[in-house]
Amino acid sequence: MLTKFAVKNFRGFAERIEWDLSHPSNYTFNTYAIKDGIIKNGIIYGPNGSGKSNFGMALFDILFHLTQKYRDDKYFQNYTYGGSSKLYVIFEYTFLLGNQQIEYQYKKNSNGVLVEESLKVNGVKTFDRKQNFFELDEKQFPINPNAKRDLEINENNISIINYLLTSYPLAKDHYLIKLRSFVESMLWFRCLGNNEFMGLENSPTLLDEYIIKNNLITDFSDFLLKVSGQTFNFDLEKSKDKQLFWKVGDGSLNFDNTISTGTRSLHLLYYWLKNIGNASFVFIDEFDAFYHFKLAFEVCKRLFNLNCQVFTSSHNTYLMTNDLLRPDCNFILQNNRIKPLHACTDKELRFGHNMEKLFRGGAFEV
Repeated sequence: MLTKFAVKNFRGFAERIEWDLSHPSNYTFNTYAIKDGIIKNGIIYGPNGSGKSNFGMALFDILFHLTQKYRDDKYFQNYTYGGSSKLYVIFEYTFLLGNQQIEYQYKKNSNGVLVEESLKVNGVKTFDRKQNFFELDEKQFPINPNAKRDLEINENNISIINYLLTSYPLAKDHYLIKLRSFVESMLWFRCLGNNEFMGLENSPTLLDEYIIKNNLITDFSDFLLKVSGQTFNFDLEKSKDKQLFWKVGDGSLNFDNTISTGTRSLHLLYYWLKNIGNASFVFIDEFDAFYHFKLAFEVCKRLFNLNCQVFTSSHNTYLMTNDLLRPDCNFILQNNRIKPLHACTDKELRFGHNMEKLFRGGAFEV
């Protein structure tokens, strides 16, 4: 599980911002949101321009040099704070994988090119690479002098982790195998007019085609009814190949061309719910941008029922309730800081408190 993340100089984050998931409070309700002493589920709130989307994107930077997953090159536009070509972006990750704590830090230039990285396991350094400097635990990974010199220079900026993964036979339970598996199973997505995602999949998918080819039309119809109360009577005769049609009166209409933006977002959510059973960490940006507030609540309940870590960003304070989460699982991102609700006030927060009312009344200060 991801236990801590920090980033500096990425887009709007001029100062280091840290998100710590390893210190949940001792609330006795909604314990499903905590797993193995780590926060498993949460929602990030913040005013427009506070950096919620950029923070989520920064979290997934690790994908781009440890995996070969699909990526959109526009991610690297305006990569550094203020667009400066002189700044380096610094990323820090802490994972708890089994009984091993893995601390991975690296630095990238304004083009997103890896220039430094280091790795510790249970506090013991595995490697550390900086400009013209390379240190490796050679008891774990014996290496000849020529290879060590090449890694020190490292003109092609290869990740040391990737080098070790491809150069040494490793046991199935080795921490590098576990780390790569976790990162490969991470997923970020949003639906703001089109399907954007990072991780898990290697290429975009045609949603209608996926539903039709996997005989999920009836299941998809049931999902829309249960989650949103909408009834779609799909035309099974016409819904062939790559497009869904639904019956209206005596005719049939193309599903994609006639649905609302909210239903389009549910269309995408349905696909990911069917495909994130093996995900490790999921972040959904502005997941409820087009949802009715009650629909957003129902969707959250489904998402937080998944076994993996799931976090979303939102403006919908209706979700800031102890009926869904807990004060240590609702976060506020503002002024280059991200903190849980219970850390934003001296007041003791209990189950009976109305979190939304307190928030709107200015009770929480980041």
